[in-house]
Amino acid sequence: MTSESSASTIGWDCVALDCADPAGVAQFYADLLGGRGEADPDGDWFNVLWDGPRIATQLAPDHESPDWPRGQQQAHLDFVVVDIAAAHERVLALGGTALDPVEPPRPEPERGFRVYADPAGHPFCLCRPTEDAWG
Repeated sequence: MTSESSASTIGWDCVALDCADPAGVAQFYADLLGGRGEADPDGDWFNVLWDGPRIATQLAPDHESPDWPRGQQQAHLDFVVVDIAAAHERVLALGGTALDPVEPPRPEPERGFRVYADPAGHPFCLCRPTEDAWG
């Protein structure tokens, strides 16, 4: 067995989301997750710093939002929440959009997740905790 050098080790950095308003989308996720946004000196890249993996937003002036569910979603983020009804209201208050389903959550849902879009149109899910969600 050969051991790899630290120079060849691959590690996690971030999820980067292209958008026309990187400051606004970063602020959306910072507010949603209880974190903070941090801009690079040029102002075209923002980091969302919170208790989970780093999320970044970068300027893409010609960005076109994914057209989920009619088209491909490109990528999406999943967040685990205990109170999905409260999280639903928070997403909407911060400028997000409910995609599937659009009506408020019920206490006994048919499935354990709901799909939303951030202000730039990137889909993300709020998921109820399951036994495997906590690792």
